[in-house]
Amino acid sequence: MANIIIITDLDGTLLHPVSYSFEEAVPALEEVREANIPVVLCSSKTKAEIEVYRRRINNRDPFISENGGGIFIPEGYFANQEKGSRDNEYTVTILGRTYSIIRGIFHDIRDRTGIRVRGFGDMSTEEVALTTGMQLSDAGLSKQRDFDEPFIFEEGEDRVTEFLNEIGEAGLHWTQGRFYHILGDNDKGKAVKILMDYYQTSQESVVTIGLGDSFNDLPLLQNVDYPVLVQKEDGSYEEKIRLQNIIRADGIGPVGWNREVIKLIRRIRENE
Repeated sequence: MANIIIITDLDGTLLHPVSYSFEEAVPALEEVREANIPVVLCSSKTKAEIEVYRRRINNRDPFISENGGGIFIPEGYFANQEKGSRDNEYTVTILGRTYSIIRGIFHDIRDRTGIRVRGFGDMSTEEVALTTGMQLSDAGLSKQRDFDEPFIFEEGEDRVTEFLNEIGEAGLHWTQGRFYHILGDNDKGKAVKILMDYYQTSQESVVTIGLGDSFNDLPLLQNVDYPVLVQKEDGSYEEKIRLQNIIRADGIGPVGWNREVIKLIRRIRENE
């Protein structure tokens, strides 16, 4: 019997792009829980933010924070769990650069170029809440960053490319979800590959389903057996994701998530 593993983005995928609700995905989440199928949350969100959603959906599986910056595996989850440092109840594998280094380079580029750009570290909690539509408490958690800085431009698109090129020249990388992000040499795909090695060592016949909605989910979708692209708020799909085997979900965010997860689980089971 195939051991199915689900790896999913949060914002705009499992969570609605505006309300951040997962209510419409509850039927699939319940079916997954009853079938003992792991759901790995793989997000640009911080560890503190993801832990909140793990509690809300009663999730006890490993998770990946800040675009692959950190992999957090609950203690004792895998029998072969030896790598990484310790962080309270987790074994942690760090792939990202430290936030202080990222912020320092971000400031340096901004000061040298004069490009008007602001990161979450430049904003108050209230400003982050206003910019993202999050509740104030969640916005505060989004500022507890370790590996990745989301940022916005405060001028026209004409200098966006210049700033992004400067990030590369400085030895860092960028990606884009709802916001631009500056980060180290990490991405969701690299983290997924490392984590899946654990699952494949401890289980036979692992089959992976990955779900995302934005460009920063491309590395994740490239490293799963069944990549699913859910619709954005306006009903469109991310144009930069053009994988040959991509499954385009019929539905925005958690609606599409729910439909495709249920269909794929049953399809995989029927093909065994």
